[in-house]
This record gives sequence, structure tokens and C-alpha cells, in this order.
Amino acid sequence: MLAGRLHVTGRALRMESVPVPEPGRGQVRIRVAAAGVCLSDVHLIDGTLTPLYLSGDVVTLGHEVAGTVDALGEEVEGWQPGQRVLLQAGERDRSGTVLTRGVDYDGGWAEYALAREDTVMPIPDALPFEQACIIPDAVSTPWAAVTDTARTRPGEAVAVWGVGGLGAHAVQLLLLVGAAPVIAVDPLPAARDRALTLGADIALDPKDAAFRDAVLDVTNARGLDVAFDFAGVTQAREQAMTVLGRQGRLVLTGIANQPLTISSDSRFNYSRQAVLGHYGSEAQHVEQLVSLAAQGRLDLTASVSDVLPLADAAEAVRRVHDKEGNPIRLILRP
Repeated sequence: MLAGRLHVTGRALRMESVPVPEPGRGQVRIRVAAAGVCLSDVHLIDGTLTPLYLSGDVVTLGHEVAGTVDALGEEVEGWQPGQRVLLQAGERDRSGTVLTRGVDYDGGWAEYALAREDTVMPIPDALPFEQACIIPDAVSTPWAAVTDTARTRPGEAVAVWGVGGLGAHAVQLLLLVGAAPVIAVDPLPAARDRALTLGADIALDPKDAAFRDAVLDVTNARGLDVAFDFAGVTQAREQAMTVLGRQGRLVLTGIANQPLTISSDSRFNYSRQAVLGHYGSEAQHVEQLVSLAAQGRLDLTASVSDVLPLADAAEAVRRVHDKEGNPIRLILRP
């Protein structure tokens, strides 16, 4: 079968012919129908990220995967060939360590993928594979940040820095939980326009000299209840701190690998503000989102920016890296 394989030492993505994997005990083999291309995949290739638990030097990329059940390993029950499913973006080992699909073990940039049976989830017939595959991570990560880490409440004033693959979904999800106003912050005009199309109340350029005044104006001078950093940029975090209101929370979802500075601890303490770290999501978040999509509460149609053949994975990576066309998600189809 064809697979997109990352050779970690040389940071080379190669499309290779490899054997179709056989499911072991407790595993399910999936015929891949769609796999998302995430900025994390790009960072694995360019060396910004490195697998922590990979055994060996080569891994099939792709942690956003959907398809149909193809074959069952020993002791697997409750699944039938042909069932439509998505795969959770990772799994926990016996020690509780989180292993990420397509990073620490082979993922879904391939014609077939293996998954531990407890990481397989059924999806309704009405949910297209191209939309289902991105729910783990692209949608579930901001959903977990909005609902669990930030515990966003209806009527709270919120802002999203970075309206890309995760931030665009954050805008939709914040509307879903009743946050208001929802402010989108991005230096790219196309990203700001997209945020408005998705329902943001206002979209601001972070470089605008009137930025702070605009935030205070739309929040009736009280500032933000929650600021979400999906950009992973130090300047975004510093700017967010200047417009946090009383008991405001700054949620760090993007990864900058840089120190975080609080300019005034007296203001921070007096206002009882908080900085919260966030990473990934849990299985229940994916289940919630599939249910919301199935009931028509969440429309991911606009999230699929383009669909490319698996053989064109390198081109998809280039387009995500260059932000060509300002994509939310590019999808690979074997």
C-alpha cells in the first residue's frame, strides 16, 4: 500500500510502498477514506516537533483519520467490516503516557491503518469522512479548551488569537456555548473575513493601534473574560494580558516554547486573573462533537478547504506551510 512516511533523522517525507498491516490482538484495521493535514504534521517534517516515544526512526504521519472497518484482530468484538468510523488521535499506554497517532506510532496517511479497538468510534452515515476525520484534534482540541479548560459560560466576552485550523473552529464552538461577544484576532485579512463568515461578532488586526480601545468598546469596558491563544506567538499572549478583565483567563493552546511574562503581578493578583495551559482532548470530547454534528448543531462543511490524493501529501504540506489559500484543513484521500 502507499503511505506517507516521515524519516525523522533526515526530516524527509517520502511516499513509499509498504506492506498492508495485519491487526494484532485487540486491534482493528481501517481502510482509510480521509486523513487531515495538520500544522503539527508540518512541524514534524520541518523539525520544530520531534516524536517523544517513537520506536525507531520512521513513522507514517496522520493523526486525523476516518474510514471503514476492514479487518479485526483476535479478541475484538462489536465491530463489523464496512462500519464507518473515525480514530481517536492517540491512546494511553499502561503507564498512562499519551501516545499520538502518526507521531509515536503509525498514523493514517496510508491506504490502511491499525487502531486499538478502544480508539475506534462509529460515525453516522450523514457525516462525510472528510469532516469526520478532523474532529479529533482540529475540532476536539478547541472544544476541550473552550468547555473544560476555560469553562466558558454563556454571555462571557471572549477573543481568539489565531483563526487558523484550530482557531476557526474555536469561533464556531464559542458561539455554540453562548459566549458573547466573540472576537477574532488575526493579522491576515482573509482569516479575519473568514472568522466573520463563521459568526464572529468582530474581527480585529492585532497590529491596529486602536486594538485595545476596540476590545474595551465591544465589551462595555470590562475587558475579556477569556482569551484563547491559538497562534502560539509571544506577542499574542502579551497583548491578550492587556485586555483581560477581572477574573479573566488566558488559555494557552498554541505552543510557542517561549517564556511567558506577566508585566504586573499586582494588577494580575488584584484582578484575580489566571493563565491556563491546554493540550489536546479526551475521548468524550470527540464523542460529544460527533453527537453535535449528527444532530445538526455543528456544521463542518466550511472546514474542508480542499481534498487531495494521498500521493500529493507533499503538496498538501507545502500549502499548509505557506498558508496558501488560507486553509482550515486540507484532506488526503487514498
